[in-house]
Amino acid sequence: MKPKYNCLHTSKVVAKWLKDNKSKVLEWPSQSPDLNPIENVWAELKRHVRARRPTNLTQLHQLCQEEWAKIHPTYCGKLVEGYPKHLTKVKQFKGNTHN
Repeated sequence: MKPKYNCLHTSKVVAKWLKDNKSKVLEWPSQSPDLNPIENVWAELKRHVRARRPTNLTQLHQLCQEEWAKIHPTYCGKLVEGYPKHLTKVKQFKGNTHN
């Protein structure tokens, strides 16, 4: 697999070093919820805030804070605990989206 380097997330120096040293890297989109639990948290926050239909920036800010406070640490823990299973699936499907 030939890696694609995204300069937003990988410096040119690191990309060159990886290439020069023929290092194998697992590639996935930077916002892949499969391997990035925080993306699931952001999606959950957005879903709850949208459901409350803020009408201005002040209200949006307030609702974000309220909904963030409601996200229970066990939810985040479960996302992290599920990482090995998701990693296995991503490898199985060679980085393609799976459901």
